[in-house]
Amino acid sequence: MRPATCKALAACLVALPALAVAACGGSGDSATAANAATSANKTVAIYSSLPLRGPSAAEAIPLENGIELALAQADDRAGSFTVHYTSLDDSKGPAGWDPSQTADNARRAAADPRTVFYIGEFDDEASEVSMPILNEAGIPQVSPANTYVGLTGMGSAHAIPYAPTGTRTYLRIVPTDEIQAAADLYAMKQARCGRVVLAEDGEQYGASLAKLVEAQRRAYGIDLVGGSALDPDASSFRSTVLAGSEAARPDCVLLMGIASKATAEMTEDINAVLPTARIFGPGAMCTSAWTNRRDGGVPASIDPLIQCTEVTLSLGAYPGGKAFADAYKASYGVSNPSPYAILGYEAMSLGLSTIASLGPNGDSKSAVLSALFSTTDRHSVLGTYGFEHDGDTTLRTYGLYKVGANGDPVFVRTITPPSVS
Repeated sequence: MRPATCKALAACLVALPALAVAACGGSGDSATAANAATSANKTVAIYSSLPLRGPSAAEAIPLENGIELALAQADDRAGSFTVHYTSLDDSKGPAGWDPSQTADNARRAAADPRTVFYIGEFDDEASEVSMPILNEAGIPQVSPANTYVGLTGMGSAHAIPYAPTGTRTYLRIVPTDEIQAAADLYAMKQARCGRVVLAEDGEQYGASLAKLVEAQRRAYGIDLVGGSALDPDASSFRSTVLAGSEAARPDCVLLMGIASKATAEMTEDINAVLPTARIFGPGAMCTSAWTNRRDGGVPASIDPLIQCTEVTLSLGAYPGGKAFADAYKASYGVSNPSPYAILGYEAMSLGLSTIASLGPNGDSKSAVLSALFSTTDRHSVLGTYGFEHDGDTTLRTYGLYKVGANGDPVFVRTITPPSVS
């Protein structure tokens, strides 16, 4: 869906007098007008790849709408270039993103000689598929949602993952899981959690986050007093996850994983053994599938003990959030969209402004790539940021959520961890 805009009509009305003056001028004026017309007819292509069906569609569709809104406000232009935008779905149905479809999307963008900017992917694993394809084509790729540290090198200044050319072509506008782990620790410190059980669900996401927490816990004065990985075959998680933790008298439990039937059951077992312990979780847990019984989550009696961090804030917490929300409502009739919408808006805005800043070189993907990696102090709806040498954003803020009266997570405040290592 494309938001309605009257800017194109206004632009045409303004342009008419200028064209009349050019027609009446001398040969020099005619040449200038001809050159301007030629420049105006140049086209660059921008592609996005998002899971528009499946479990992530509730976030990906508003994100796509944000992309479209930014482009509509720019009248489909970036400087002197007309922008040809193509939205691609990297899912094949209700299961969500599909590796073969993601690869097809990347190859389609790579085959278009006009492509200078690619927005995607939404899922970390999907970027592992598309990054090498786009890298070989030299196409700048900006993710509006990826947080997995390994996409940019696990903090190593020398590692360039998923880049067969040896040159980085991938950037992201959201903070990494390393920041999220620090945000979780900082939130627990603010909640006066001194003794913490660290549990994880045995999947890559949870295991990776648990390691990041262990690496940074001393900076926040957190004492890990127990915990282990989930045994999916266990009839109860009490013996595997909470062995000895009751005697250790923990204040809090940090449960790293994704919202699922298993993690909901794990949470119930945690509460049964440690009925007063507060329970913290990361972004993939921060959904109604964990917090709301209606969606397969925990009983309402546990909700007051739950807090979680998420890469998005409420729209009102972003510097440009209110203006964006007003524009989104005017275009789509939705007053409170998923915060992922503003990430899509910024991803497209970043691409358009970068292309425009290069003047006649805006159709050069290598020039766009260089300009992106040189970005510092960009004033955006998300705040002021730039990119580090590895393509990570300099933004450091996560959202802290609790459970609302309806059983769903609600934004409480921003968390900016003072130390990340």
